[in-house]
Amino acid sequence: MNPAADWNAQLDDIQAKVERLALRHAEAGRTQALLQQRVHQLEAERDGLRQRLGEARVRVDQLLARLQGPQDGQASAGGAEGR
Repeated sequence: MNPAADWNAQLDDIQAKVERLALRHAEAGRTQALLQQRVHQLEAERDGLRQRLGEARVRVDQLLARLQGPQDGQASAGGAEGR
């Protein structure tokens, strides 16, 4: 093989590797964009669930307050009637 042909073969090999690397880089970029989009979706879902949990806690606290309030009132009213 002559030196020019050997040089051209090496350049062709390097060019092919660079093209494959560029394709892999583009694919990695698309994958990264999809993963980032999914992260944003999951963060929004998490935030919504946290909000619902907070609202549920408020409702439970309100229900507990309602349940505890009348019991205290009934105990003192019942104690007064028994005297």
